[in-house]
Amino acid sequence: MNKAHRKCRVFARTIFAAASLLGCYWQVCWGQSANDPRKIMAGVYQQENSRDMGMRAVFDVFDKDGHKQQKRFVLFRLGTPGDSKTLVRFTDPAEIRGVTLLSVNHTGQNSQQWIYTPATDRVRSLAPRERSERFAGTDFTYEDVAERVLDDFTYRLLSDSEIIGGHPTFKIAATPVDPERSQYKFVYYWVAQDVPCILHAELYDQAGRKVRMLHASQLKRVSGIWGARRTEVISQLQNTRTVLTIDEVRFNQSLGDEWFTPEGMKTVHDLTKNR
Repeated sequence: MNKAHRKCRVFARTIFAAASLLGCYWQVCWGQSANDPRKIMAGVYQQENSRDMGMRAVFDVFDKDGHKQQKRFVLFRLGTPGDSKTLVRFTDPAEIRGVTLLSVNHTGQNSQQWIYTPATDRVRSLAPRERSERFAGTDFTYEDVAERVLDDFTYRLLSDSEIIGGHPTFKIAATPVDPERSQYKFVYYWVAQDVPCILHAELYDQAGRKVRMLHASQLKRVSGIWGARRTEVISQLQNTRTVLTIDEVRFNQSLGDEWFTPEGMKTVHDLTKNR
């Protein structure tokens, strides 16, 4: 597998359609799912089946005046969708270097999250009320960083006639099965009909306000897989935005379970060596 191919496939593990956090690449079964919103979203969530994955990436964070701050990080994932563990560790700038977030995801349950701060040498559990807070000053929240699970939402097809970036799309409304387990009242997704990618998303809070938008651009097909080279998240109320770019991806590194525990978070820096 060449480097470009690896870059494409990493997004399978990382953003919300995922949001979950980080990207917009999926390998899907397309065709018979047309007009069935759950099958369309199942296709979006179809993941590359490696046992584990590691990647290096960067957030470009823009404040309301357009000033940019760059934040580099590594992400490691162990397990499969709905039953996975992810670690995000910042490597630059110096003031957040070593800050690490662990998310443990299970279908039908709230993800469990812990954060490690080197300055205090302390690991603490995140409370449910913190899930809507911004993660490390980016436009992603802690909930967005945790891997989203297909069965945690119900889906409704709203239209199939809107065009985004020259692509016809399916507009799908996703509603949490348990409203208390998400900061979002509902999410709108625009899924391309001609390529298996989410092109746009809008996220609404419990008051029904549009609080966040995601936009994928620079679509490219590599080794049969479509994806976006650039993923931008905009916070509507704060007028800030974050652009996510993936630099490097590696699969099946034989990562150990011991790293994906609250006790093992302090040793995550060892994972970045010789990988």
